[in-house]
Amino acid sequence: MQSQWVFPISALQLTPSVVTSSYTVAKELYDRSRGVEFLFRLGSSLGLPTSAMFTAATWFHRFFMRYSMEDYHRQDVAASCIFLATKTEECGRKLRDVAREVDQLQNVILLTEEVLLEALCFDFVAPSPHAELIDLFDAYQEDSRVHDYAWSIAHDSYRTPLCVLFAPRIIASACYVLAQRAVDGPHSASLDSRISASPPSASLPTPPSHKPASPDASRFAVEYYGFTEDDIAKVSDALSILLEYYSAQDMQNAPHAAPLTMISPPTSSLRPKLYEPFSQVPQLLSQPASVPPAGTSNRTPISSYGGNTPAKTPLHVAEQPEKATPESAKKVIGRLDLS
Repeated sequence: MQSQWVFPISALQLTPSVVTSSYTVAKELYDRSRGVEFLFRLGSSLGLPTSAMFTAATWFHRFFMRYSMEDYHRQDVAASCIFLATKTEECGRKLRDVAREVDQLQNVILLTEEVLLEALCFDFVAPSPHAELIDLFDAYQEDSRVHDYAWSIAHDSYRTPLCVLFAPRIIASACYVLAQRAVDGPHSASLDSRISASPPSASLPTPPSHKPASPDASRFAVEYYGFTEDDIAKVSDALSILLEYYSAQDMQNAPHAAPLTMISPPTSSLRPKLYEPFSQVPQLLSQPASVPPAGTSNRTPISSYGGNTPAKTPLHVAEQPEKATPESAKKVIGRLDLS
């Protein structure tokens, strides 16, 4: 059954931010990535379980498929997603605690939460690729490094819009295949060969749990799910988006991504380019011609902060020196390290 929250890749060209404002697709994806980064830091500082943060990140992307980033600042929405997730995921935190962590007024979070609920249509279900990865880990005793890399890549997938483009098993498979390729090294099988369609004799309509282990470990994820040609095309697109995201990073600030940028994307993915180098994106956005609303002079300097959300006092935390985050929390949402 097709979910109302799974959009075609072409929908990224038609989001409210792109259609109704001066945003480009690259600028919106850059700001979404920064918004999820902020969301993860906030969730870590509050000591939330990762499941709550993944749910909040999914809602964040869903919200901006229906509302413009010029009208609602990413940090307002991220804080509201976190606050709502603390209630639905039964890890409650007081509103004043969430507001204190981000130096925000409590009414800003509440007002944005009302719009968030409307955007979500009160549909709080947000399946995660991590649950699918656990099934893959249990089904095949792979090198522990593959598990670690796949888990970290799945974390990073929330910094991209994959969660509103593909089903969790597609994302999980892409993370697993990319992790295998990273561990196996540059002289191992290409991504194309790892996700190519199985021979007809290997595609019997038996439940995944009853299928024997693949003799070719590099194709395990694809054969485990018995993917169709259409599914394989989606895995190919998910892989190419992940690799394009990693390639857009500033390598000085994200050295962990360097090994992944050396991996060639699948040749079967023919989608349009989505990302520009992050170091160039802030300059790509032309400033709105209108005069900024009163009281917005202290808003985030390199993002489009629309006038529909109340002004912040003081500055948004992400543009200030980052608050100290407990070491244990940093480990939970740590970046992928392939060194």
